Amino acid sequence: MEQKGCCVWFTGLPCSGKTTVADLVAEELNKRDLRAERLDGDIVRQSLTRDLGFSKEDRNKNIERVTFVSKLLSRNGVAVLVSFVSPYRKARDHAREECTNFVEVFVDTPVEECEKRDVKGMYAKARAGEIKDFTGVDDPYEAPAKPELVLETVETTEEECCQQVIRKMEQLGLIPAAEPDAAEQGGEEGQVYSPEEEEKIQKRLEDLGYL
Repeated sequence: MEQKGCCVWFTGLPCSGKTTVADLVAEELNKRDLRAERLDGDIVRQSLTRDLGFSKEDRNKNIERVTFVSKLLSRNGVAVLVSFVSPYRKARDHAREECTNFVEVFVDTPVEECEKRDVKGMYAKARAGEIKDFTGVDDPYEAPAKPELVLETVETTEEECCQQVIRKMEQLGLIPAAEPDAAEQGGEEGQVYSPEEEEKIQKRLEDLGYL
């Protein structure tokens, strides 16, 4: 099968692990020579949406622009991997309506764990009042009601989360399933024996009269 255009939308609290997992998924798709593009919150705000702030209105505009780009990419056969906090359910639902083969991935990381991972100290600044309207502190995050996939990053490694996303994309028929190598398939080509094991097998076959 050929890959299908799609939009895999990673959403979750700041520092939940969205970017890391999405980057790993992109690497895996590139290894398979599949068409993939990344749209990440920090990068997009340096270019496409650098004129916007962090009020609810500006956040919605930010997601609207990202949704438009994702719509164009996904309908032209590209797997677009979007990683944004995107805290408001209505904005994400709009993205679902607009994009081809929308897959919502909820990166479900408790706020306490997110704060531990926050190397920039954004949570601390928000709690000190230095940052206003910060999601998870003084601005709400509306968790997805029915995401296609939930990643629990406290109990699962980044690589395992990546493979969960890849498997979901395969199950949904968005990308071809990876072909198992000979060793995974089993059979003669997949059997690897040491010289000692080969000698024992040969002796056994001779005893049975096959050699």
